[in-house]
Amino acid sequence: MGREYTIESAASALNEIKREIAKVFIGQEELVNQLLVTLLAGGHILVEGVPGLGKTLLVRAAAQAIGGDSRRVQFTPDLMPSDITGSVILDTASGSFITKEGPVFTHLFIADEINRAPAKTQASLFEAMQEFQVSFDGVSHPLPRPFMVLATQNPFEHEGTYPLPDAQKDRFLMKALAGYPPVEEEKEMVARVLSGESGAELSVSPVQAVMSPEDFAGLQSLVSALRSDPAVIDYAVRLCAATRSIPVLESGAGPRGSLSLIRCARARALLEGRDFIIPDDIKALAVSVLAHRLTLSAEGELEGLTEARIVENILSSTEAPRT
Repeated sequence: MGREYTIESAASALNEIKREIAKVFIGQEELVNQLLVTLLAGGHILVEGVPGLGKTLLVRAAAQAIGGDSRRVQFTPDLMPSDITGSVILDTASGSFITKEGPVFTHLFIADEINRAPAKTQASLFEAMQEFQVSFDGVSHPLPRPFMVLATQNPFEHEGTYPLPDAQKDRFLMKALAGYPPVEEEKEMVARVLSGESGAELSVSPVQAVMSPEDFAGLQSLVSALRSDPAVIDYAVRLCAATRSIPVLESGAGPRGSLSLIRCARARALLEGRDFIIPDDIKALAVSVLAHRLTLSAEGELEGLTEARIVENILSSTEAPRT
């Protein structure tokens, strides 16, 4: 049983987590916040960015800060579903079948370059992401809690990749963009590596656990209990509904998009020490939560539009409730 939190103590604990992550992961505060929002909301995040930006380091640091563990799998064209979830195998010594758990049995699972694996391998994560369990031979095995998938993909290198199916993308609560760090942050990172404070092995040894996984589950429960004003819920639903009538979109965001906006807004509110959500939470999260759920038509691509720009246009043309 984890500890019980008030709004104030929860916000303080989350700031401690951020401070511990900052010991090894320099800057990119927005990406850190997006990761924590996703984890607090009990969801999964897709991070798009070129290799070498420290995404794996961020996840390992976050896992250590909450007293959990993480595992990383490099997705490749020959990766099999059982390489992720595990399987039931015959134990020759005893002559009985035993369950061999795969790397997905962890708190934070890193699916590196997820679009390099074929659809059947990507689909092996469906049950884990939706039901927080994995089934072998008709028997369900629960995953550790909290559990989150962080998947990465390279936005530029498309040779030998398999586009994520819409059903897979919709299961990601949020899509984040990892950009190049500012020059000053990059200098600090290089200086730390050269001084031996960190290195290519992505050491997270300076990070201290500020809570247990059970404690973090308590934070998730607190998030789910935060107040949601009907006017703000109406605003989130109106934004999602607006994506379904855009001519250059083949498909808009479904009801899961509205629900995801509210879930993330609650988590963002707790990060800021509030027990209620406000329209600014929705505005700040809309692009990250909705853009990857849209399907742009060929006509839209020819016009140079992007899903993110369409969401921004909807935000500017949709009236928000007054706080």
